[in-house]
Amino acid sequence: MELSPVARRAFAGLLKARTGQELSASRHWRIETALKPLLKDREFPSLDSLAAGLANPADRNLAEAVVEALLNHETFFFRDQAAFTQLMAGPIDALAAARAARRRLSIWCAGCSSGQEAYSLAMAFAEQGDRWNGWTIDIFGTDISAGVIGRASEGSFTQFEIQRGLPIRQMMRWFAPEGENWRATPELRRMVRFDRHNLLDAPPVANVDLILCRNVLLYFGAEERVRVFDGLAAAIASDGFLMLGAGETVLGSTIRFDPDFVHRGLYRPVA
Repeated sequence: MELSPVARRAFAGLLKARTGQELSASRHWRIETALKPLLKDREFPSLDSLAAGLANPADRNLAEAVVEALLNHETFFFRDQAAFTQLMAGPIDALAAARAARRRLSIWCAGCSSGQEAYSLAMAFAEQGDRWNGWTIDIFGTDISAGVIGRASEGSFTQFEIQRGLPIRQMMRWFAPEGENWRATPELRRMVRFDRHNLLDAPPVANVDLILCRNVLLYFGAEERVRVFDGLAAAIASDGFLMLGAGETVLGSTIRFDPDFVHRGLYRPVA
């Protein structure tokens, strides 16, 4: 399907204006794949006509639908298992010791997509037996997409999604078949909560012990990345931990965080 340079710039400009995320040249192939269902649903004959439709003030929902379609919602349970294993050892041990008096841990999964990361954390805590008896473990997931946040709140996953990264033992323990999908048990759903949030806006939480913002910053330009790090720094406790994706770093993007040289791949706020 032909896509003119004008239409390509219109879609990329809309995505950046609404979310701060860049649709780089290497990702332009996603435009046709992502927007094809919207073309059919809205009965646009071409991508160029869809781009032109964005200028129609009578169709206020079209721009939001385009942005929703262009966002990358790639995620799966226990993504990068080694990172989860490390996190539940040293950093969580350190936080547990520091929070022993109040017996509460707060965790923000920023850019959580459909919630698999937050549910993975909930399972990891729940399966540590009596260690967390008497503790409040607050796991909060946010994403800019209303669609995926709705799905995350429901805790309902397709057969394909439930099998990605989730061992059969945990699937049977924490999820039950519901129609063609699998839904998280009420016990698991009570451990997590979700809300919509744009990472370019003021943070929705404060004094958080642990922030996971993994594989999100890859899509931001340099200026927007600085703004996101500023928001994360404003939200985190002075002795908290920040975890990024394996291909992400704070180096060259912010002076608000330093690498944690004890726990590889994690970062600490600068005092």
